[in-house]
Parts: sequence; C-alpha cells; structure tokens
Amino acid sequence: MKKDNEDKGLYVLMLSIHGLVRGDNLELGRDADTGGQIKYVIELAKKLARARRVERVDLLTRMVIDSKVDPIYQQPEEQIGGRAYIIRIPCGPRRYLRKEVLWPYLDSYSDQAVQYIRRVGKVPDLIHGHYADGGYVGGQIARLLGVPFIFTGHSLGRIKKARLREKGMKEAQIESRYNITQRIDAEEFALDTAVFVVASTYQEVQEQYKLYEHYDPKRMVIIPPGVDLDLFFPPKRRKSRAPIYNEVTRFLTNPRLPIVFAMSRADEKKNIETLLHAFAHNSFLQRHTNLLLVAGNRSDICKMDTGARKVLSNILFLIDKYDLYGKVAYPKKHEPEDVPELYRIATKTKGVFVNPALTEPFGLTLIEAAASGLPLVATNDGGPRDIIANCKNGELIDPLDSEKMGQVIQSIIENINSWTKLSRNGLRNVRKYYSWRGHVSSYLKKFRNINKKKYYGRNLLTKTRSRIPTVDRMIISDIDNTLIGDPSGLNDLMHLLKKSYRNVGFGIATGRRIDSAISILKKSKVPMPDIFITAVGSEIHYGKALVEDRTWQHHLNYFWQPERVKEVLSEFPGLTLQEESEQRRYKISYNMDSKRTPTRRIIVRHLRKHKLRVKVIHSHNEYLDILPIRASKGLAVRYLAIKWGLPLEHILVAGDSGNDEEMLSGDVLGVVVGNYSPELKRLQGKPRIYFARNSYAKGIVEGIEHYNFLNEIKIHEEYIDTTTGRSDN
Repeated sequence: MKKDNEDKGLYVLMLSIHGLVRGDNLELGRDADTGGQIKYVIELAKKLARARRVERVDLLTRMVIDSKVDPIYQQPEEQIGGRAYIIRIPCGPRRYLRKEVLWPYLDSYSDQAVQYIRRVGKVPDLIHGHYADGGYVGGQIARLLGVPFIFTGHSLGRIKKARLREKGMKEAQIESRYNITQRIDAEEFALDTAVFVVASTYQEVQEQYKLYEHYDPKRMVIIPPGVDLDLFFPPKRRKSRAPIYNEVTRFLTNPRLPIVFAMSRADEKKNIETLLHAFAHNSFLQRHTNLLLVAGNRSDICKMDTGARKVLSNILFLIDKYDLYGKVAYPKKHEPEDVPELYRIATKTKGVFVNPALTEPFGLTLIEAAASGLPLVATNDGGPRDIIANCKNGELIDPLDSEKMGQVIQSIIENINSWTKLSRNGLRNVRKYYSWRGHVSSYLKKFRNINKKKYYGRNLLTKTRSRIPTVDRMIISDIDNTLIGDPSGLNDLMHLLKKSYRNVGFGIATGRRIDSAISILKKSKVPMPDIFITAVGSEIHYGKALVEDRTWQHHLNYFWQPERVKEVLSEFPGLTLQEESEQRRYKISYNMDSKRTPTRRIIVRHLRKHKLRVKVIHSHNEYLDILPIRASKGLAVRYLAIKWGLPLEHILVAGDSGNDEEMLSGDVLGVVVGNYSPELKRLQGKPRIYFARNSYAKGIVEGIEHYNFLNEIKIHEEYIDTTTGRSDN
C-alpha cells in the first residue's frame, strides 16, 4: 500500500452532511436544509478538482434511502467531475431527516468516514467541514489523522439563537426544535480545531464568529464564493426564448415591463412579504413593473412543511389582498437549468434583482444576478454589503422599511442611465472579485502557506500524520513485563518495527494512565506508538498529539455510576483506593490485600446484587480495577479494528497478566510472553494464543515469527504446547 506522501497531488476531503446533495439538478429551495450551502460545496468540489495541484476531491455527505426523494441519494458514490466525487455514508435512520435530528448519529458517521478513508488507502492532505455538523465530524477526523482542518460555518448557531429570541421564542422551544446548544458546542469544537476558517464577508468575521470563545482573528480568512460565468451571463441577441419564459409570462398582463425579481426558498427570514408590501404600496412599481417571485418548487402547499406553508400562504394572501393579479408571477416549478434564464429574462426587461432577507451571510443569488447584468437592491447585512461595495452595482436597504425599499427599486428602474451604469459595473466587477478561479487560487494559496509553516494551531494537531489508515496490520502490546523488561529483546523488536514501518502499525495497551505510559516508553527509548490504549482500556489516544477518541468516551458512559461503585465496595475489607493520580474518569483502581479481600467472584456477585453493570479486572493478585461494562483492553482492540477497518487476524496482541486476558482471546493473534502471570495459565489450549518460551519483548518477537506476521500471515488454529512442541490435535 502506498504512503500518502508518495503522491504528488493533494487529496481534499470535504464534509457537508445534511440536506440533499447531488452533482447536477440541485433541489435548491426544497427545504431549509437544501440551499446555498449545497450549491457552494458542489461548486467548490468541482472547481478544486480542476486545479493542477489537486489529485482528488471527495465530498462526504449522508446517504438517504427514502421513496420520497430521488434514488440517486442512496448511491454510495457519484462522480461529479474528472477528479471529484460525492461519497454517501449512512447516518442514522435511512429516511430523509432534517439536520437538527442528526446529532445522535454523528459519532457513528465519523467512524464510518474513517473506514472510507482506509478503503481509499490515502490520508487526506486537508479536511474541510461545512456547517456545524460537518465541522464536528471533520474536526474529529482531522484530529485523529493529524491532518489540517478547515471550517466554514455558513450560518452560525449563536446568531440563530439570538434571532429566535428576538422573535419571542422561548429558550426551551429553541432547544427542543433546533438542538441549539449541541450545535454551538460543535461550532466551538470546529473553531478550536481549524487551522483556518473560511468566511465570505468581513461582517461574518467581525459580528458573528467574534461571539465564539474559540474565535481567533488570525485564523479567519475571507474568500468570497465564486460564480460560474459559463452559466450566468447577460441575455444574447436573437436567442430563442427558454421554456421558463412562458411559465413566467402566463401570470402577467404586460410581460414587457421591467421585472422586479426575487428568488429564495420559502423561509420567513427571507422576508418576501415585505417586498410584496413595498411593491403594492408604490404606485410607480404597480403601473410600470412586474414582480417575479421564485420561492422554491411546490406541488401542493398544504403538504409542505410548516414554515414554507406559512410563507407561501401569506404570499398568496397578500397578492389577493392588494389585487396584484396580472402584475405578480409566482411559478410553481422550475428546473436548475432555468435559474440562469430567469436572471436573463429580468435583465432583458431592464429589471432589478432584490434580496430583502432579514439577514444574509453571503447571498450567492446576488453575484449570479450581477453576472447576468441585473442591478441589485439588497439588505444592509452580511454579504450584500461586501458584494455591492465591490461590484458598485446597486443599493443597500433596511429590510423592514417597505416604503424605502419601493423607492430605491423605483429610482433604479426609472433612470435608464443609472440602470445601464449599475449593470455594466456588476458585469465587470463580478469577474474581478467573484470568479471561481480566484476563489480556488486563494484557497489553495492559504493552505500552502500554512502547510509551509507547519502551523496547526494551539496544540491542535501533530506535525506527523497518522499512519493508521495506510497500514494493513497492527502490533499491540502491554508495557510492563511484556514490552519492557529485557533491553536486548526490546531492541530486536524495535528493529523489526522500523524495518516494517511502511505497513505495520504499533500500539500499546496498558493499565497505566497516559502520562505514566509515555514516561516509561521515553525512558526505554521506545518511539511514540500510533495508538495508546491506557487505563486498562478505558482511554484511547492517537499518536504524538495524543488525540482522545471521543466516540470511545461516549461509548463508555453506558450505565457507568462511579460514586455508587465506590460506596458499594467500601463494605469489603482489604480494598483500598489507589492514589488519586491512578483514578480516571472511567476507571476506579484499588490495591487489594489477597488475605483479607473476598475473591473476584464474590465481588462481582455483590456488585450485580446492587444492579451495578461494571467490569471487574483482577491482576497480579494485588490490583483490582473497576471499569464501565463496555471498557477493557480487549473491547478497545476490537473497537479499533472496526473503526479503522483492520481484520482481527491482522492484529497481533501481546500480554503477560490477567488484565490482558480478554485482549488475547478471540480472533486476534495472541502472544503470551514467557514470564506470564499464573492467571493466564487457563488460556493454554485456546486457538490463536501462542505461549512463547522467551520472556518480555523477545517473547513478542518469537510470536511475530510464529505467525509470520510481517509477511504472509500464518494462523495456527490448533494449540501447540511450547514445552513439548506437540500439537493438541
């Protein structure tokens, strides 16, 4: 298997988990989860894949198997460009779900994404997470792999929460509907992990990201999205009318009048109703213009979700209230290829594009309109400020002042010289400031500069990437009395590992806490392992950065009641808690007086009587460890095999005492070193457990040779008695 640094081109992994993601014919406006973010990530993936320095782009999203949506969303892989792919990974229930209910399934999604990377056989050069859910998953994977992480929030939870509270929504309602605390925590985690954050506007940085604890202005990068100039351009002479033209003009008495055009999903914050009020109360606009409202696609308003149903119902109500029939077009359906034509239809009539949203992080429609030659009238918030300042092609308005909104639209339309100047400014400056070529160039330049500096933020990542996705086998050993104890044998083992570095990973599994494990390894001059299983399997960390496996931590919470355990065990004589430094979040450790303390069986029975579901590990006849029912070195090894996609028969484990028993058993290849403790004697005769003649690390080397582990692995299912050399069969 080839190492990632042997490839010349960059491998970029992007995550945009929620919504409906496909390469073409995007269902923009279908719901609140399928909007501008989806369009941006698809375009970014396609354009990045065309860059000379990029070898492959994978956009990871959620697989959806639901008869209510297109079958393409259940396709595991979709090629969307020469070197760009959409990869769909299952996440929770098969059906289509809104983003707010996906949170419980994201840790599982992270693990499956890691397995996908393993199948690719190459560690990404960078990971880019979009929105809070993509930021959470991407940040976790980036930490695990030691890869630079980039974050784009698109819209942020703290701002959402403030807006909802301003509208009078109670805290409990916000939490129940939007899982807002979890979203904000995920954004904080992503900001803390990111080597840089891609924002679209200065306002986004200064007024939104600044509200976060992990905001760091040095890591904020403003790179506005681009517009596809091959799709969005002014109308051409003598071009036949597109089919959407008839769909629009069938509403209008005089379709030749200038069109006031607004396009967004049917969402309350898009503020379409205020634009209707502005149009209805301005006599000039009513006499001399038409209004075109494209608010997503609909077949039956009654069957739409509550928010969209309310907005569309209000639009129809206002059209009727103000008797705007013949003056307002509100087509039911449009295809993605119709969108550029809609802009051109409005431009041909010398119309105006209006974005009246209450808040607008960026506004892709504004640069599309500019590239089509339409002047802009837009909300004085976020993206429109920067776009109109750069393009000099329109006016900013207060989205709540309908009278002023109408006056500004009128002033542009009734002055043809002003309209022409604004149109030309937009066409010229959108190329200058908002081309995809410029966006990709800035993006890759920023990554290249950071990569050269080897700057990965505040203890975010190690400079050495994880090798785990590229190795095809792993050696995991206990430390005390197994790995350590014979310097000569340890030297032989380290030599073998160095020689096999390309495809053999190295891990340790110990009862020691992480700092103690690192200390003893350093004293013995053992290189830092790829994996640390510490505190008797209750903690998992990775590599030099000691990145903690968060999924494993969540996994161990199941029925864990540490204070109750201590209370129940206080009844036994001869059990004393070890010093505080040996106690961990998921491990309670005791010293045990074997002459006074009851047997392990009695202790287990007593704990079960009190309905405490825990794991009891007795080792060296003097130590007792109490762990969550799901914790142990053995379960940790199996969890890692699943997480990283390693077959159990490609994992060799070595140990010497009772707390290694579960790790040694099963389908892994077990090695019991010659100096083992008596409690392991009962494992003799079990398949796939080799009892070495040699002690300490020499015993591990003997086991490696027995299984031919560094070459073509040979599995001996029968037990061989090493004292006689005879098989038990």
